[in-house]
Amino acid sequence: MASSTVRPEIQDGAPDEDRDHDVARRLLESAATLSYDPVTEVDWETPLDKDFHGASPEWSTLYGTAYWRELTDAQRKELTRQEAASVASTGIWFEMILQQMVLRDIYAKDPTQAGFQWALTEIADECRHSIMFARGARKLGAPAYRPHRIAVELGRVFKTVAFGEAAYAAILVAEEVLDVMQRDWMRDERVVPFVRTINNIHVVEESRHMKFARDETRRHLEKAGWLRRQIHAFVIAVASYVIVTSMVNKDVYTNAGLDRKRAVGEAKANEHHKSLMRSSCAGLMEFLASARLLTKPAQMFYKRANLI
Repeated sequence: MASSTVRPEIQDGAPDEDRDHDVARRLLESAATLSYDPVTEVDWETPLDKDFHGASPEWSTLYGTAYWRELTDAQRKELTRQEAASVASTGIWFEMILQQMVLRDIYAKDPTQAGFQWALTEIADECRHSIMFARGARKLGAPAYRPHRIAVELGRVFKTVAFGEAAYAAILVAEEVLDVMQRDWMRDERVVPFVRTINNIHVVEESRHMKFARDETRRHLEKAGWLRRQIHAFVIAVASYVIVTSMVNKDVYTNAGLDRKRAVGEAKANEHHKSLMRSSCAGLMEFLASARLLTKPAQMFYKRANLI
């Protein structure tokens, strides 16, 4: 797979403004060189082949449980299709939050600057991704999964008040968690081909977004005092908890024809899935620790979300 990794950083000691401009300029160059149009890249016309999974079965919330062992192959595949659709729907929800936060961040800034233009490019990417996810979920035969009402309202508050490192680090957490699972799905020949294509597009283009989010998080923290860092570490952790716990809607079990109560109970106690989430987020937690955002109160929420 082609890489979207940007070229090496400019030399240490360069003015911050020049450094930020250079990062944004290189991200713009990368986007111009390696971007996709989901309308033409994804096979939307071929009917859904139900002999395939919607996601790597190891990523199913029930994988490894007694209930999973009782399911037929067809039931397992239907469950992973519903779970993949739920993850996509959650992705749309958070991408809408992301777009509003980025727009608010660049409001009234200099549009001739590379940073401003990169922010608009990222928003354009997210718009395409949201449409792509929506079409993908529909093709998987799933309804419109939405987060719990409480999560929706918390998201409404977060997108309105979050700024600086709180906004960009929360963006990073959501994108990193989705990136890890999608890297597995896009390489897995058991996954239906059009979903693999969707995952590939998202992984390639989101790698640029994650680069930008990391740089913005570091930049905003440079002059942050102890109190601000403590408050924002807590806000980021709460936002992360809400995002991660909203990824798989409990309705997926009903729509896959399973016993909802039993499925929810076994998924909640599934140590395999918890372990998978923790191992996949090791790099993310290392970054948050290096940015001094892994405070004790924050760790409580990451543990509850099974990220550490």
